[in-house]
Amino acid sequence: MTEKSTRFLDRGRHLWLGLALIAVMWPLNWFLPGLRTMFLFFPLWLGYILTVDGLVLRRRGSSLLSRAGPSEAVMLFLISAVSWWLFEAVNLVLHNWRYLGRELIGDAAYALFASVAFSVVMPAVFASAELVRDSAWIERFGSGPRLRPTRRNLLLLIAIGFVMLALSLGFPDLFFPLIWGAIYLILDPLNHLLGKASLLDRLERGDWRPVASLAAGALMTGFFWELWNYFSYPKWVYDIPGVGFLHIFEMPLLGYLGYLPFGLELFALFALLRWRPLDPQL
Repeated sequence: MTEKSTRFLDRGRHLWLGLALIAVMWPLNWFLPGLRTMFLFFPLWLGYILTVDGLVLRRRGSSLLSRAGPSEAVMLFLISAVSWWLFEAVNLVLHNWRYLGRELIGDAAYALFASVAFSVVMPAVFASAELVRDSAWIERFGSGPRLRPTRRNLLLLIAIGFVMLALSLGFPDLFFPLIWGAIYLILDPLNHLLGKASLLDRLERGDWRPVASLAAGALMTGFFWELWNYFSYPKWVYDIPGVGFLHIFEMPLLGYLGYLPFGLELFALFALLRWRPLDPQL
């Protein structure tokens, strides 16, 4: 980053830029006619990321974006886009969500704008997790059960993850919820075996605070995803077997449980794919 942009982040001024983006993009995204969300999703969520990151910086003097150089920041957004396409591929089998208005967008334009939209997923969740991490209740998870990451245990977790993945893809109407734990159980032990960042490094010491922070951060982010999606267009809707009741926005109430392991999966995916040492401070 340039010295000027670094000063901008170090002083937390991006908080105000984020709030301004939300204030402008939120009503436009809800009330403009046509395919407005195709163009406004990214700036709205960039506003969220800057706002939450700015709050973290003001509270602890360090934040995800203030620690990142330009290559690390670009990497974070790129890995986020690639990772969400994995979930889109899984949904080709599960059919748990679909996009209204997709038929009005050409394939090339959809691939471009969808990738840009998907790029905000990890930055938003990780920034939210850092914000949640400073909550007093998170400290209750600082001393919990210790998991021994022996090679045998790691391979067992990976095997369980693959069984869950096979069940969710082979029998999606019955086992679709397993997909939200399967990817984590495969990737986090694999990261540990490869010497990459892993939540198991902390769980070995009985420190469950990163797990709680990521789960709560993803749930917090998920609330805003569903809120801002409600009057958007294009937008997503859900077709989830057995839980299609008590909706909060478009998402069934029980569907929000999927956000809890989702944060862990994003961390594992990022740790596997990254090539620079940038981590959420959890």
